[in-house]
Amino acid sequence: MGSRTVAAEWIREGRVRLNSRIVRDPDVWVDPENDRVTLDGRVLRPRDRLYVLLYKPRGYLCTREDPEKRPTIYDLLADVKSWVFNVGRLDLDTSGLLILTNDTDLGELLTNPVYKVAKTYLVKSSTRLDEEQLQRLRDGVTLSDGVTQPAEVIRLRDSEKYTHLAITIREGRNRQVRRMLEAVDSKVLKLVRTHIGPISIGKLQIGQHRPLSAEEVKMLKDLAEAAGAGGTASSSKTSAAKQRMHQNREESSERWSSHEDD
Repeated sequence: MGSRTVAAEWIREGRVRLNSRIVRDPDVWVDPENDRVTLDGRVLRPRDRLYVLLYKPRGYLCTREDPEKRPTIYDLLADVKSWVFNVGRLDLDTSGLLILTNDTDLGELLTNPVYKVAKTYLVKSSTRLDEEQLQRLRDGVTLSDGVTQPAEVIRLRDSEKYTHLAITIREGRNRQVRRMLEAVDSKVLKLVRTHIGPISIGKLQIGQHRPLSAEEVKMLKDLAEAAGAGGTASSSKTSAAKQRMHQNREESSERWSSHEDD
C-alpha cells in the first residue's frame, strides 16, 4: 500500500487496526496467516509480486515527489497501478536500468552489498584514459568513504578527446562511478547503467518499461543468494545465469560502441 515510512505514519495516526484493535506502534509483530489487519476499515491482503524494469532517462529523479516539481521516474509509470518502489537509485544526470517492485526481499538482495549483485555502466570520460588509469579503477581507488572494491573495466574505444569504457561494480555507493573517474583525474560526461546482474537493456527504449519475466526474477535471486553464501550455493542454474549475464554484457557493449555520439 505504501512505503515503510508512510505505513508507520498511518499506524501512528490510528488508521490501522490489528484484530479490530487500534495499534499505534509500528514495531508490533503481526502473524499474516492468522491476524486481521485493516487500513481505514479495509482488510489488507497480500498482493501479487510485481517486478518492473524501467529505462530511466536523464533529467528524472528517483523519488516519488519532488518539492521543485521536477519530473520523477513515477511519472513514467502511470499505467502501473500497484504500489512499487525503486530498488536503488540513479542520479539526475544518469540514465539506464532501474528495477521497481513491491517485493522487499528482492530489494534487499539487490541493494545489500553482501550479495554483490553486479551493475554495469557505460561511461564517456572527459579525457582519454591511459592503461595506468584504467588499472587503478580495476584495483580500487580511494574515495571519501573508503577504497572501492575491485571493478571490471573494459576499454570500448577511444576518440581524439574521450574514452568510452564499461565499468562493472558490486557496490552501491552514492555517485560511485562518477567519483571513481574523478579519483583518476577525469570526469564523467555520460553515464548509462546497462545491466543489473543478468538483466540488460536489450531492445527497451529510453523512458519505457516492461515487466520482468519469472525467469529473470529467478536468475537475480539465484545470483544474489549464491554470492551471499560466498559462492557455496552456486549450481548449474546459477552458472547459467552468470553465462547469460556475460553474454548480455558483450551484446550491449557491441551495441553501444557502434554509436559514436553516445
